[in-house]
Amino acid sequence: QVHLVESGGGLVQAGGSLRLSCVASGRTDNNFAMEGWFRQASGKEREFVAAINWSGSRRSYADSVKDRFTISRDSAKNTVYLLMNGLRPEDTAVYYCGTRPSFPWEPSREEGYESWGQGTRVTVSS
Repeated sequence: QVHLVESGGGLVQAGGSLRLSCVASGRTDNNFAMEGWFRQASGKEREFVAAINWSGSRRSYADSVKDRFTISRDSAKNTVYLLMNGLRPEDTAVYYCGTRPSFPWEPSREEGYESWGQGTRVTVSS
């Protein structure tokens, strides 16, 4: 199984930026895996944010973040990043990364993910 650790969360003012990181260890030799970011705000259901396959050739974004967030990866470091620009108070949540096979391409389906990190908290103040 793959062990995932998120980092990079914190407190930021509206309009600011943060870059989250998700580092994988353990079984990291699956070249056909996808990595996804989900978030859960207080009192809300967990929701899909973004996903990327390990080669970086395919990406998906939730409509609410499509023009502001960028998902990327550094395969040599077994790390996936989420660059968040133009942050808004409604982006406040705990952000989690997960991994699953890339086929079929169903990045928003939580039940397909096999491993999850512990989460990193993002707070955006107005």
